[in-house]
Amino acid sequence: MSTIRTTNGLSGFTKRSESEYDPFGAGHSSTSISAGLGMAVGRDIKGKKNNVIAVIGDGAITGGMAYEAMNHAGFLDSNMIIILNDNQQVSLPTQYNNRNQDPVGALSSALARLQSNRPLRELREVAKGITKQLPQPIQVATSKIDEYARGMISGSGSTLFEELGLYYIGPVDGHNLDDLVTVLNDVRSADTVGPVLVHVITEKGRGYLPAETAQDKMHGVVKFDPRTGVQQKSVPAKAGSYTNYFADALIAEAERDSRIVAIHAAMAGGTGLYRFEKRFPERIFDVGIAEQHAVCFAAGLATEGVTPFCTIYSSFLQRGYDQVVHDVALQNLPVRFAMDRAGLVGADGATHCGAFDVTYMASLPNMVVMAPSNEAELINMVATATAIDDRPSCFRFPRGNGVGIDLAAEGIGKDLKGTALEVGRGVVRRQ
Repeated sequence: MSTIRTTNGLSGFTKRSESEYDPFGAGHSSTSISAGLGMAVGRDIKGKKNNVIAVIGDGAITGGMAYEAMNHAGFLDSNMIIILNDNQQVSLPTQYNNRNQDPVGALSSALARLQSNRPLRELREVAKGITKQLPQPIQVATSKIDEYARGMISGSGSTLFEELGLYYIGPVDGHNLDDLVTVLNDVRSADTVGPVLVHVITEKGRGYLPAETAQDKMHGVVKFDPRTGVQQKSVPAKAGSYTNYFADALIAEAERDSRIVAIHAAMAGGTGLYRFEKRFPERIFDVGIAEQHAVCFAAGLATEGVTPFCTIYSSFLQRGYDQVVHDVALQNLPVRFAMDRAGLVGADGATHCGAFDVTYMASLPNMVVMAPSNEAELINMVATATAIDDRPSCFRFPRGNGVGIDLAAEGIGKDLKGTALEVGRGVVRRQ
């Protein structure tokens, strides 16, 4: 474990080439149900009997791919178990599920145990088999009665999963191990066919106070003191981070242009847009982990004369590439893409490296592609993107800190308001 997230060390994510216990590579979100369903169908084709379990968080389930997978799983009716780990957090805090959850008490525990009970589930399967032999109108009525009855005893949300064809169990207190183990054992041993979703309520960092009280600082950590949770500080930099320069430059533009809005995909902290949100809380949109929607949403805003800055990590924008092509570039809509974490990113590894954005953006019609060599150029590129109003544009910038250039000497004031650059002009850095 001492090598994790270091050069030639263990990956911070599951990696098939690293361990036989890593069944599928991960790094980006919302993929587990799709991959699990593929494994379940592959198992059935080969005539095997093993269980397939997909674990997904309440943040990852905001991604459309998760619903596509659940819809397909309900249609195929292959036997698999989906565990929804609901801790009311995403990779970084977002508005999704930001509500007071009903307490998970004895009644909920009893209902969860009842619904996961093997005789009850198998009796339900027998009833389903009998119902299929009845006339179609009776089948429909029976299924609706069953669905609504389960919705009433399961709590809000269960009928959504039932509509997709999943058998919903929960919510289950994930920190009550007796209940959790009982439910999982019953689900595993039941001789029934079809996908089952177990909704587990947990608290991120439970039992470790520094993690319980940190909204996002303990999500991905460097070395830290286990007693206090204080993380090892890096060597002071001579300049601020590119991320913060971008956010502050965008604020400066938004002060002067009321049409500017910012969009991110559950990454207010990582993209620096929490700074923008403090100044313009009504002009920022957190779409959840849903990059495809973020891009198409930005395109829709652009059709109405709004000035959208779609701020997504370079590697995560790959997930919304069809929308970049089809909904933005081909329609020549002035959406501005701010691509943070361009280039190598270090500890997060290959899944997070922004290695492909120049190629995939520069190949598109109408797209203006910009790459700064220092923080002053980045600030000016934010101003340039704001000024480009007749086509899409993007600018890429790395993780880490600026080079320490004298911003005043570059004509940039304390508010970090930039100056639009001449499009099509560059600087030769190497020959």
